[in-house]
Amino acid sequence: MKFIPHHSMNLEQELLETFGQSNWDSGVDGRRLATRFSAISQIGRTEEGGSRRIGFTKEEQFAKKVVAGWMEEAGLEVTVDGAGNVFGKLEGTDSAAIIQSGSHVDTVPNGGHFDGVLGVLAAIEVAQAWKDTGYRPRHSFEVAVFSDEEGARFHSGVTGSRAMAGELNRDVQRALEDEHGRSFENVLEDNNLSLNGSIEAKRDLSALKAFVEVHIEQGKQLEKNNLPYGIVSGIAGPCWLEVTFKGEAGHAGNTPMNDRSDALVTASSFVEKVSTLPRQVSETAVATVGKMMVSPGGVNVIPGQVKVTVDIRDIDEVQRDELVTLIQRTAEQVANAHQAELEIMESIRVKPVPVDPQLYLLAGKAMEMASGLDPFYLASGAGHDAMIIGKYVPMVMFFTRSRKGVSHSPLEWSSLEDCVETIHALKIFIEELDQNES
Repeated sequence: MKFIPHHSMNLEQELLETFGQSNWDSGVDGRRLATRFSAISQIGRTEEGGSRRIGFTKEEQFAKKVVAGWMEEAGLEVTVDGAGNVFGKLEGTDSAAIIQSGSHVDTVPNGGHFDGVLGVLAAIEVAQAWKDTGYRPRHSFEVAVFSDEEGARFHSGVTGSRAMAGELNRDVQRALEDEHGRSFENVLEDNNLSLNGSIEAKRDLSALKAFVEVHIEQGKQLEKNNLPYGIVSGIAGPCWLEVTFKGEAGHAGNTPMNDRSDALVTASSFVEKVSTLPRQVSETAVATVGKMMVSPGGVNVIPGQVKVTVDIRDIDEVQRDELVTLIQRTAEQVANAHQAELEIMESIRVKPVPVDPQLYLLAGKAMEMASGLDPFYLASGAGHDAMIIGKYVPMVMFFTRSRKGVSHSPLEWSSLEDCVETIHALKIFIEELDQNES
């Protein structure tokens, strides 16, 4: 993987072209932000114009090194833990309690230039603005860059934040291998890290007063409401079901239509019904059939068995589980109606992570103060590092508008104006929280 020289890039110019006349006397510098976005986008640039900085590769490590330099410029003391997480800390004037903000710089194989990076640059920009304007927070402030959030290499993400939270399981991590057969342990050694170091990266999270993450929305709600940013109301927890319908395979030409037990017809009826069920439970619930395996799979053979996967999510655990039950009952009803056999296997059930109510309200206040806009709240269907830290620490997220909702793609885009507006709200939020004793 080669690094593309700066003169061949136009991301900085493109970002500046989306920057309006917004001007706040806060120290937040849009041109500096555009320059830093452009610099990170050069690391692991793909032929399609995207980013390839897979977790625990030289590209991710180089990006962290660049970011660490910006942390030092902002007056932060930089440390790296045993999992490769990078932290930049500014000591508080009269409180050791930490307000932490950050995200990640790794990507999917051909991702965009904003996912994760925005959250890292936003947190650094707050610290840099404080340095430029002479502001010192009462509480300590820490910028976090977590390792391997995407999990593209080992199909097991949020590695850095799980390490910090003490959630890494030694046996599970040791069993992981990448597509080249290289173990997680060996890859860590390539990065001057170790499995023991990752396990020992666990921190005392009681020292954190709050965690706040800025991230692109990766959806269309903000765009549809013509808003630059919004506040996350909760992070959905997924439940995955593998639903198998068994009929009877037969010759497509010699089996009459009235004498068939076609598993694909049964499965198709189920898939159609699944799409109507979430709205019966809540506005934030979703269910997706994303994979279907037809067997035997011949052009001239009636399908005898079909497996479908169902991804079920909601930000409320009770509602999510209600939807899971509803989908299971629907599968039973469809199987009975078509006289098919049914098997249901659950592979994942993760608890949703709620946003702290007080931080939720304070973030709304910051949105009003920063932009004069009424608070806008939206659910996160995707997982983030905040999902891990939020289990143990009061947490909130800001989402920045994504053009056409596209993410994990070279077409991923958020305007510089929207990014700066979000950072302005983030800065106000942290300052308000900094002055809050509760």
